[in-house]
Amino acid sequence: MRIPFLLAALALSSLSFGAAAQKSASQAIDEYRAMLADGNPAELFEAKGEALWKQKRGPKNASLEACDLGKGPGVVKGAFVELPRYFADTAKVQDLETRLVTCMEKLQGFNAADIAKTPFGSGEMANVTALATWVASESRGLAFKLPQSHPMEREYYQVGKRLFFMRGGTHDFACASCHGEDGKRIRLQDLPNLTKNPGDGVGFAAWPAYRVSNGQMWSMQLRLNDCYRQQRFPEPEFGAEALTALSTYLGVNATGAKSIAPSLKR
Repeated sequence: MRIPFLLAALALSSLSFGAAAQKSASQAIDEYRAMLADGNPAELFEAKGEALWKQKRGPKNASLEACDLGKGPGVVKGAFVELPRYFADTAKVQDLETRLVTCMEKLQGFNAADIAKTPFGSGEMANVTALATWVASESRGLAFKLPQSHPMEREYYQVGKRLFFMRGGTHDFACASCHGEDGKRIRLQDLPNLTKNPGDGVGFAAWPAYRVSNGQMWSMQLRLNDCYRQQRFPEPEFGAEALTALSTYLGVNATGAKSIAPSLKR
């Protein structure tokens, strides 16, 4: 009497397995992210970053509410999608993280060199990541439009492009080895083509992001650092011009893509 029931169960299992087999790995990962999106832990870092922005801290006991991220003192909305950019007060092209550290030094009295030496996830560097997460969240859904009017901005784009395609390290890798063409993947994950849209719309436009695999919030600088680690390059210092140049190249390539940061990554 139990045989028909067992046969029916086996048939249903076979159908379910067949349906799963037809689903691509990338579709399964996308569904996994969608299930977790409502409870993205990045929201905790957003809240921390907003509180840090308004809190009076440092030797000068001041907040960051007068920080100029490129759109005027205190203007946060829309700033993230226009960074890196040239800043006249530092005579440098700066990304979000280095600009925040500049404000922390000028407005609050922190030592920028000391912050730069602090490991990611520790001390004031952890605060920089939280601040960057909140600033990025204020531009979610806005399109990237990095400025290229200043000669140094255009120079950084060209340098970033060269760095993206430069091969080196013990494995003779470049950024382009993984992200320079369509249709590549590593393990079960598709690799976006970061030389154009829409690939760069899910690459550069997604960071900062919460990494589920290690339970950490990753900034763009940490993401690029880890890419260099995987290429067996020496790890760049925080705020290195090479990282800013790469971010400029990727950001300009993402022009028109809407920011989804802070996002959720595996």
